[in-house]
Amino acid sequence: QAAADPMSSSDAPEDGPKETSSVSQNISDADAFKILLEMKMKKRQKKPNLPSTVTELDTEDGSKVYVVGTAHFSDSSKKDVVKTIQEVQPDVVVVELCQYRVSMLKMDEKTLLKEAKEINLEKLQQAIKQNGVMSGLMQMLLLKVSAHITEQLGMAPGGEFREAFKEASKVPFCKFHLGDRPIPVTFKRAIAALSFWQKVKLAWGLCFLSDPISKDDVEKCKQKDLLEQMMAEMIGEFPDLHRTIVSERDVYLTYMLKQAAKQIELPRASETEPRKYIPAVVVGVVGMGHVPGIEKNWNSDLNIQEIMSVPPPSASSKIFKFVIKATVFGLMGYGCYRIGQRTVQFILSMPAAQSYLQKLTEIKSQH
Repeated sequence: QAAADPMSSSDAPEDGPKETSSVSQNISDADAFKILLEMKMKKRQKKPNLPSTVTELDTEDGSKVYVVGTAHFSDSSKKDVVKTIQEVQPDVVVVELCQYRVSMLKMDEKTLLKEAKEINLEKLQQAIKQNGVMSGLMQMLLLKVSAHITEQLGMAPGGEFREAFKEASKVPFCKFHLGDRPIPVTFKRAIAALSFWQKVKLAWGLCFLSDPISKDDVEKCKQKDLLEQMMAEMIGEFPDLHRTIVSERDVYLTYMLKQAAKQIELPRASETEPRKYIPAVVVGVVGMGHVPGIEKNWNSDLNIQEIMSVPPPSASSKIFKFVIKATVFGLMGYGCYRIGQRTVQFILSMPAAQSYLQKLTEIKSQH
C-alpha cells in the first residue's frame, strides 16, 4: 500500500498498475527499503506539534527520544500517544511493560476490565508459584490497588500501551520494544528491602485501600500518574521500597530507551558498499512519575546488572513466610474441624440416628 501511494496522484497514467507491477518484480529489497524509508521521512514532521506531556531527549550521535508521560487510566493519555507517534513516525516505540505483562496488549478492554476485577485464590496461587510467597502476595496486593482504581473508574489499565502497539504497527520499519524491568525481579528486590514489620504495615495499608476516585482525579493527576502517586503515598514511609519500585525502574527504563536510540544502519546494495547510519527516532511511553527520573539519568553511564540481581531472602522474610504458611494451614485445619463438628452434630440430630442410639442404649441397659 505504501509503495503504491506515489502512483495515486492525478498525473499517473491509465496503465499505471501494469507499470507498477513490472517495476515491483524488478525492484531490489534495498531499493524497496529506500522508497518506503523516503516516504516515512516525508510523513515525519521536522517540527512536530507535540502534546505538553512529551519530553524531548537527544543522544550524542543525534538520535531523538520523545518520552510521553502518561496516566495509566487516562483517555487523554491515549490521544497523546497516538498524536506523538503519528507526528514523529518513529523507528522504535518503547513501552513501560515487561514480558510478564505483555498479555494486556492483546486483550480487549472488556476482558481486561473483567480480569482486573477478579482477584481470586487461583490467581494468588499462580502468583505465589511464579514469584514465591512474599513476592506473590505483594503482586496480588498491588493488583488490588489497580483493581480498586479499575472498579472506581470502569476503565482498564494500559490503554496507552495498547494504542502505542496499534500505532507502531502502522509505521513502516517501526520496532516495538518492552522497556520495563521484569516484574518478579522488582517484587523480589522490593520485599528484600523491607523489614518484617514494614511488610506487615504495607500489606495492611494495601488491604484496606478504599478511597473513592473519580475520572476528574485522574486528569488532575496528569502531571503525576495516579497509580504512581497512590503508590508513592503508600510507600513514602519506606525509602528502600521507593528505591526498588520507582528509582531503579527509572534507571532501567532510561537504559532501554538509550539502547533503542542507537543509530540505524541503512541497507546496502552489495557487501562492498560502505555502511551508512542515520540517527534514530524513538517514542517512549511511560508513567508520568518516571519522567523526572529518566531526565535525571539520561546523561549518566548506566549499568543495570546490579539492579537485576535478586538478593537471598532475609531472616525476616523467612519468618514472615513461616507465619503466612502457619496461618493458612491453621485456618484450613480449624475449618476442617468446624466442618467435621457440624457434620457430626447434623447426623446426630437426624431422627433415624436418634432412634438407633436409643436402641443401643436399651440393649446396653439390658446387659
